[in-house]
Amino acid sequence: MKAMSIEKYGKNVPLLMSERPLPGIGDHDVLVEIHAASLNPIDFKIKEGKVKLLLKYKFPLILGNDFSGVVVQVGKLVQAFKPGDEVYGRPRKSRIGTLAEYIAVHEEDISLKPHNLNFAEAASIPLVGLTTYQAFTEILDLQQGHKILIHAGAGGVGTFAIQLAKWMGAYVATTASEKGYELVKGLGADQIINYKKENFAEILSEYDAVYDTLGGTALVQSFRILKPGGRIVSISGVPNAAFGKEAQLNWWKTALLSIISRKITALEKENQVRYRYLFMKPSGAQLTIIKDYIEAGHIKPVIDKVFTLRDADQALRYLEEGGAKGKVVIKVR
Repeated sequence: MKAMSIEKYGKNVPLLMSERPLPGIGDHDVLVEIHAASLNPIDFKIKEGKVKLLLKYKFPLILGNDFSGVVVQVGKLVQAFKPGDEVYGRPRKSRIGTLAEYIAVHEEDISLKPHNLNFAEAASIPLVGLTTYQAFTEILDLQQGHKILIHAGAGGVGTFAIQLAKWMGAYVATTASEKGYELVKGLGADQIINYKKENFAEILSEYDAVYDTLGGTALVQSFRILKPGGRIVSISGVPNAAFGKEAQLNWWKTALLSIISRKITALEKENQVRYRYLFMKPSGAQLTIIKDYIEAGHIKPVIDKVFTLRDADQALRYLEEGGAKGKVVIKVR
């Protein structure tokens, strides 16, 4: 099968087309003919070796973390799926590789795709959908009437998050540029801060929750806008010791995370809020919940550009440059 892979870590290491063997399947696996995949910031972070502390991979490494396609074969113990089923999913972290014509994936990591989406639209959903659903329901405990700040509302995560937060009954503030204003307004954002001209930390206050997709200064300033007891979940910030323990990292990795997250821990105590770093877990069951939301019309995919598989390296560079409004999708078939 054709696949886009790297031979080593590095920012300037290109994604190259290669011929790879068709993956074998275990008893609980399904083999999926991939029709589309989508790109996410985790892809260029993996490519550049920025998550080596948390994830170990062998080379050559096929990149890609979510997909949609058609089941072509199932393991002997699989009961929920059959050949011909149209599915979408996010493979577990040890089995990534959706920038390819086929993938073997555990049956628990996929769901039937929403019937009202095409393959490109469906492929744009799994990673951002699962990440946001877990952030809102498992960490932030987002409730009707809560006030939440969603950073970078016009991005791939933000466009999904605004819609889910509004469906859950929250008041949503978001940061965006002038180019993204109409998009986030159309998705339901209640308050839009132009991050190029305004400082959200000087405008917002007494918020229940922050969904941080940026890290850095944006994360640090986010502590200022929360009420006591408020919560921050970050997918781009600093993993802390609590994350290390939850992820069952060994003692020295957990100790290292404790050291590098000292500033964040101090901000937690100073502002009387709770901080969590989120590393999303694959879940076919949660994808089915998201499928129901999409089929009911509560959430729609937002796609910026579609590239071919051969142009995946160009697509990844485009995503890393920033400014994409919605998701970047790779059409495989």
